[in-house]
Amino acid sequence: MMSEVLAIQLESAAKAAGLVVAASEPGEKYSGGATTKFTLALAADANKTMLLELSEAFELGRPDLKDGVKAYLAESARRLKNPRPDCYVTLHGLPLSFGKFGWPFHESTSGADTSLVHGEVRLEDGNESVLHAKIAASMTVTFRDVVPAPEQPFAEGFIYNAVRKTMDQGQLELVKSGNRQPVPLTTRYYSAKQKKFIFNDTTADQRKTFLAAKAYWLSGVLGAGEPVWMVDPRDAQYLDATVDELRGAVKTLTEEGLLQPAADTEYAGATPKLMDRRHAYQAQLARTLESIKPAFNEEMRAGMTNM
Repeated sequence: MMSEVLAIQLESAAKAAGLVVAASEPGEKYSGGATTKFTLALAADANKTMLLELSEAFELGRPDLKDGVKAYLAESARRLKNPRPDCYVTLHGLPLSFGKFGWPFHESTSGADTSLVHGEVRLEDGNESVLHAKIAASMTVTFRDVVPAPEQPFAEGFIYNAVRKTMDQGQLELVKSGNRQPVPLTTRYYSAKQKKFIFNDTTADQRKTFLAAKAYWLSGVLGAGEPVWMVDPRDAQYLDATVDELRGAVKTLTEEGLLQPAADTEYAGATPKLMDRRHAYQAQLARTLESIKPAFNEEMRAGMTNM
C-alpha cells in the first residue's frame, strides 16, 4: 500500500515537471528495507531516462519535502535534455560520469556515527577508458541535520559536488580496479549563516573557463555537438555562483565564438573554434590525471627512513 501511494504521488509530481514514470521495480536498501526504483523519462522524448530510487516509506506528500522533490524533478527534466545527463566536469578539467548509486543513505556498519551512500564515478574522455573510482560518501551526524531527508532528491546534488571537490583536491584516484574510496561530507561544506552549501570560491574567469570545458567535453566530445544545459544550478552550487553569473559567462563565451546557443538559450553547443582547443584540453586532462596519482616516497623504498 505504501509503495502504491508513493507511485501515485510521484507520477503526479513527475507529470508537473514534464516527466513520466516509464517503469518501476522493487529494490532493497544496503542495510535492509524496501525501496522502489522508478525509471523516469522525458514526456517529449521517451529515450531520455533517469533512475530515481526512494525508500518505500518515503512520504513524498509531506509539506516539508514536497517542494524539494518538485525542484529536483524540474532540474532533472532540464538535465535530461543533455546528450549525456550523467556527466559532469570538474574545475580541474576531468569529465566524469556518475552511476551505480545505492539510495538512500544507510547507517555505517563499522560502528561509526555516520550515514553512507555508495556509488561510482568513471572517466569519460571519449575513449574506452576503464579508469573509475568506487566511492563511499559519508555524512556526519551534524551534517545530517541540515538535510531534509537522506533520500536521492535531497542529497544527489551535494554528493556529486562533494565528489568533484574531493577529486579536485587530489584525494580520489581513478583506477582500473580497487576498493571504495572515502568522500567525507562535513559541515565545512555548509554555511549555517547563509544556509547553503559551499564547495569552491571561484572568480568570473574561473567560471568562464569551467563552462568552456563543460561545453568542450559534454557537447563536443561526448555529445556530438548537441547543446548542453549551461546554467545548471548544480554547477552554480559547485562554483559558489548564481545562475545569473553563469548566464553572464555563457554570454561572454558566445561573444567570443566558443559557444553556439540553442533555441532555448540556457543550452549551448561547442563551436569549431572551441573544438580547435582539443590539444590544450587533452594536455590539461593528462596533467590532472597525473596529479591525482599517489606519489610513492622514494626514501622509504630505499629504506632511508627511521621507523
